Amino acid sequence: MSILGNRVVRREDPALLTVGGTYVDDIVATDAAHVVYVRSTIAHGAIVSIDVTEARSAPGVLDVVTADDIDLGSVVPLALINASFARPLLARGRVRYVGEPIAAVVAESRAAAVDAAELVVVDIDPLPAVVAVADALADDAPVLFGPAVDSNVAMRIDAAGDPIDFDVHDVVVRLTTVNQRLAPAPIENRSALARWEDGRLVLEIGCQGAHPVRAVVAAVYGMEEADIRVICPDVGGGFGAKSQPAPEALLLGELSRRLGRPVRWSETRSENLTGMGHGRAQVQTVTLAGSADGDLQAYAIDILCDGGAYPGMGAILPFATRIMASGVYDIADVRVSSNSVATNTTPTGAYRGAGRPEATAAIERAVDLFAHTAGLDPIEVRRRNFIRPEQFPFTTPTGTVYDVGDYEGALDRAVAAADVVALRAEQQRRRDAGDPKLLGIGVSAYVEITAPGAGGEYGSVELLPGGRARVVTGSTPYGQGHDTAWSMLVTERTGIDMDMVEVVHGDTDFVPHSEVTGGSRSAQLAGSAVYVASGNLVDLARGRAADLLEAATDDIVLDTDTGRFHVAGTPARDVGWADIAASLDDTSPLIGLSDFASPSASFPFGVHIAVVEVDTETGRVDLQRFVACDDAGTILNPLLADGQVHGGLAQGVSQALFEEMRFDEDGNPLTATLIDYAVPSAAEFPMFERIQMETPTPLNPLGAKGIGESGTVGATPAVQNAVVDALLHLGVTHIDMPLSPERVWRAINGN
Repeated sequence: MSILGNRVVRREDPALLTVGGTYVDDIVATDAAHVVYVRSTIAHGAIVSIDVTEARSAPGVLDVVTADDIDLGSVVPLALINASFARPLLARGRVRYVGEPIAAVVAESRAAAVDAAELVVVDIDPLPAVVAVADALADDAPVLFGPAVDSNVAMRIDAAGDPIDFDVHDVVVRLTTVNQRLAPAPIENRSALARWEDGRLVLEIGCQGAHPVRAVVAAVYGMEEADIRVICPDVGGGFGAKSQPAPEALLLGELSRRLGRPVRWSETRSENLTGMGHGRAQVQTVTLAGSADGDLQAYAIDILCDGGAYPGMGAILPFATRIMASGVYDIADVRVSSNSVATNTTPTGAYRGAGRPEATAAIERAVDLFAHTAGLDPIEVRRRNFIRPEQFPFTTPTGTVYDVGDYEGALDRAVAAADVVALRAEQQRRRDAGDPKLLGIGVSAYVEITAPGAGGEYGSVELLPGGRARVVTGSTPYGQGHDTAWSMLVTERTGIDMDMVEVVHGDTDFVPHSEVTGGSRSAQLAGSAVYVASGNLVDLARGRAADLLEAATDDIVLDTDTGRFHVAGTPARDVGWADIAASLDDTSPLIGLSDFASPSASFPFGVHIAVVEVDTETGRVDLQRFVACDDAGTILNPLLADGQVHGGLAQGVSQALFEEMRFDEDGNPLTATLIDYAVPSAAEFPMFERIQMETPTPLNPLGAKGIGESGTVGATPAVQNAVVDALLHLGVTHIDMPLSPERVWRAINGN
């Protein structure tokens, strides 16, 4: 019997729910010193002086370091961005956002380091700050990296082809919408521990890929990668924001070298909210045109992206928005342009979905507005314009090749589950009765790219004494349940019981190579690698079993129900994995290997329906129901998939209703604690209604696509559309996120 597709309980959870995981802060290093950073309190200014005299003499202080004390490289942005936007590990000459590290204080205890950090006197000559993203393009805007560059533009995408003539279309809608800045806010803040062993730098860090971190460390230190070991223990959430090491973590190796002992750093929650890379931060101007009967014919989107103080990953995410711009629709004419700019705010980076939620938010709001303007049902406009199953593989106007999909099938399932007809009747009843609590029904149809750039991942499965198995994987889990999923794959192919399978990951000395675990790539790439490696192990084991059974290898078969090998047609005499393991010696290990690579990315899709109640007297929005049909191809474990979808929906809904990182006009963060930044709890959500649908992809042997980000892609515009839908008859056609009571109340009252 196949184990795949079963709701196998997560094997990670017993430890996490009892003794807890082993995070960086749990690693015992008795002689480790503690690092605390002195941070900028203004958004933009020239550093006049840094006086560390008093701090150096404070009790327990071992070292105080500024940029002048170190000779290390900067964090160089990706190749698409001018290298002049590089970020120093400590501010050098100028500060560019509130919270930027200026000096590092190293002490015997964290308390001593905190006290000493307050004694560092930093004299900064304030400079004009660029805070609002639109201001970065103004003719008189301060140039944040001048004179090396002559503007604040870090990356530009020019629309290909001729401009669209929108005047020839029957219905044209235009909209400027804000996809607001978000803080990833993982439950575990950033932390790291560094030491030197036999001339090698060892960095233990919560991250999303040990080898990518090692590559950055090597570049900053000018070292060979072989002289660096990166270990990633348990990780308490990442959401993309831990895909690259923080400058504060990168500096630890140098601080450890100076002291000759280990050093460790863990940030506070306020440091995390103001310093960890933020997500989204796009202002989108869209134009959608079509026929009076609902054919969508032309679409243009211009993106203004906030890269923050040191444009990096966040600044290139408009590329991801561009490739997914037209969503699930067969629109003939699509144009995308963008500018990513530097501002005096926290740098932006990857955040769950990373460019794809922004694309869906733009097109799905535009489709709703188009339907309203044309007097059409928004569900039927979507249905009319979907790419059809027979059109796959489908190449979009931006050159993206979708693998496979059934968008109308997902819509039909979601609409039926939600009973939209009954909801519309209740909506009208409330309107007719003058009920102050109005009902809104919001629909979002989405497609997203997972494993963007495709590529591959490492996997091996080794037979151990007693018939146990060890998986070595390049993937790095931070909540997804990889130990469970990869063990299931081994059991599926070998018959070895899941409890006999161990999974090793996150250590550059034990894993040959790995990539960043992000972009929902794990199941389709790392999972396929484990699956193929398991099959290769079986092939090798058949040869050993043949020797033990004195038969030809080609005659040996494996019964995966029992995990035993026998001669085809003669099951009475057999050998098991333990027997094969006992026949091996140290010079002949049995290891199945795979570097699985996919020829291209995959494209999960789905339809979300949100039902909200809007109190017109207070502006309060209550999410009453959420129906989600998410198709990610073959589902390895429905329980794991449900968890991923539920988490994504919570984050997507939260963007629509609650979360926003805000700054005042001087660049001071206004949401620097969890009192101000509204991360919701489970109490703010209804029970999510998940509708199963599986359309396998031909791109990997599992038929799997990614599912980790689907919720954040589709949920946000579904809720936003629902709130606007509730208020359409009052003349409200758009409200920017987050849909706070004040913002909704002002829209209702024309303010």
